[in-house]
Amino acid sequence: MKRTLIIAEAGVNHNGSLDLAKRLVDAAKESGADIVKFQTGNPTAFTSRYAEKAEYQKENTGGDESQLEMLKKLMLSHEEFYELKDYCDTVGIEFLSTPFDIGSIDFLEKLGCDIWKIPSGEITNLPYLEKIASTHKQIIMSTGMATLDEVGDALQVLKNNGADGITLLQCTTQYPTPYESVNLRAMLTLKEKFGCKVGYSDHTKGIEVPIAAVAMGAEVIEKHFTLDRNMPGPDHQASLEPDELKAMVSSIRNIEQAMGDGIKKPSESEIPNIIVARKSIIAARNIKKGELFTKDNITTKRPGNGISPMKWQEVLGTRAKRDFMEDELIEL
Repeated sequence: MKRTLIIAEAGVNHNGSLDLAKRLVDAAKESGADIVKFQTGNPTAFTSRYAEKAEYQKENTGGDESQLEMLKKLMLSHEEFYELKDYCDTVGIEFLSTPFDIGSIDFLEKLGCDIWKIPSGEITNLPYLEKIASTHKQIIMSTGMATLDEVGDALQVLKNNGADGITLLQCTTQYPTPYESVNLRAMLTLKEKFGCKVGYSDHTKGIEVPIAAVAMGAEVIEKHFTLDRNMPGPDHQASLEPDELKAMVSSIRNIEQAMGDGIKKPSESEIPNIIVARKSIIAARNIKKGELFTKDNITTKRPGNGISPMKWQEVLGTRAKRDFMEDELIEL
């Protein structure tokens, strides 16, 4: 059984509050997720004052402030991240955070992150990719908004600068993502084209799509979650609440077990039911010793611990070696 790495994406759903961030850690741990992920960055280092909000951000937070002003309210400080990382260690869940600028890469490396999560928006950011790759750590990269060629170009930059162990996530950068925009089959295209591990970063409203992704071979699942979808902020509406996150994780673990080894054979759990559910060749009426077995005096009925009906033609025309009562198993 291959275990799926499940990343509970807290992102900025703490709304800039360390207390809320810790509560998100607790919820992620309770859900059974492997990793809880946040976002680290200096807004002025990665967003200009002229950058507008996305439409979904305007809908969720209003259109009066700029993207930069919104982000300044949402980011935790380095000091708070030190405390948050320690809290994750205490709770017993792996801490991860996506860096949004080169300075944050340096900070998170110092903090002790063992995995890099590259967001979709950085897939064309050459200096950023070179910096990430130079650390020689495992990389998980979302591919939202990207063409296959752009993914290939980013992979080449990463590999040319020393990166290894890269996992690509199929992703649609829309919050929430309409089901018709998910394109799960693109995950298989990434695997076939680039020969690497693949997974899925989900922004749909439900839990069905990430579960389906696991059934299709996703080795990593990332999903946004929040304490309450009604909280103010840009990403809450497209996030799961704690009970839903827990249900998703549980369902994925069930699917992992259900995938099996691909060998078609009776499972241990169903072997006892073979006798119960299958049929045998049975006397359709009382049969005398020496009588020929014909279509008129034999039939097939349960249980299945006698002669298999697949030997029907072999039985027809032979003679009964003894008397048989109706419904008795035929013996040759």
